[in-house]
Amino acid sequence: MYDRLPLSRQVLRRLYQGAVLLSVLAIAPLTWAWLSSSGHTAVAGSSPRWVAEVPEAPAALVLGAAVFGDQPSSMLARRLDISAELYRAGKVKALLLSGDNGRAGYDEPTAMRDYLLARGVPGDALVLDYAGFDTWDSCVRARDVFGATRVTVVTQLFHLPRAVTLCRTAGLEAFGVGDDSSRQWAALTYGYAAREFLASAKGFADSVLLDSAPVFPGPRETTLDAALRSAAGQGRPPYPGNG
Repeated sequence: MYDRLPLSRQVLRRLYQGAVLLSVLAIAPLTWAWLSSSGHTAVAGSSPRWVAEVPEAPAALVLGAAVFGDQPSSMLARRLDISAELYRAGKVKALLLSGDNGRAGYDEPTAMRDYLLARGVPGDALVLDYAGFDTWDSCVRARDVFGATRVTVVTQLFHLPRAVTLCRTAGLEAFGVGDDSSRQWAALTYGYAAREFLASAKGFADSVLLDSAPVFPGPRETTLDAALRSAAGQGRPPYPGNG
């Protein structure tokens, strides 16, 4: 009986070491996202002067989320409100709306555009990316398809480190603004935040290990170029009535 005890201890030790290793591997991509985005983010509404913390950029990259018919979900609407506020403040001159239009009857970018049009953002400042199927695709397409080099990424706070890190890994000079959705939708936010463990691992694999191409990698579009030329050529403030 006693001859088996050292073997049992060895097995337990290896099981423990394996569990520790798996734990480290599980949190490593999330840690990578947090560290890589550190110093490049701001929280919308965190103070009366939060907009002042956001550097100017040619465009905001507004990441899509669920829509119901032609109406944005509450979290997506909040992203759009933030992007409109950045536009009004002159922090960006165009809004690149990147979302999923991969199946008939489901169209995130068009719902995003219509929401912003209804709130006074001019149509020539809105650029639609219909193939932003995930965060990595949105970042790479912003660079390769739309020619962006510097963007302000707009999303929820739980998603922000991954979004900023993936865009920076894609070669964009990216700053991020996040909505602290836990103030209004705590349970939903914590559920999405838990998913970031797996999403960060996928993002790390796509961006660092595989350098994956987007589902639809091109061709090059000039709509963002045109929006920025229009803003410059009209000599107008970035938002009507904003002196």
